[in-house]
Amino acid sequence: MERFDLRHLKNDFYDRMLELMDKQISDGENAIIIFEIGDFENIQKSADVIYEAGYTLMNSIKYTEVDWTLVIKKVAPEPKVVEEDKEEVK
Repeated sequence: MERFDLRHLKNDFYDRMLELMDKQISDGENAIIIFEIGDFENIQKSADVIYEAGYTLMNSIKYTEVDWTLVIKKVAPEPKVVEEDKEEVK
């Protein structure tokens, strides 16, 4: 498990986060990413970016008043279940 502090990048941490996941984290390993909250939109966007990149978001928590922490596992996420799929299963 490795920890990366991306607070200095403000709202532009997504590309660096994915680069670190691609190049510095082994398959099956976890990474801890810390970023500055800034706009709360960053929290949902980071979860979406992680999912679209093919990683699993294990945890997403407020670290301090201005910082947020993500725990990401380098494994494929479970597919999202949409409402239509839930109805077909019943």
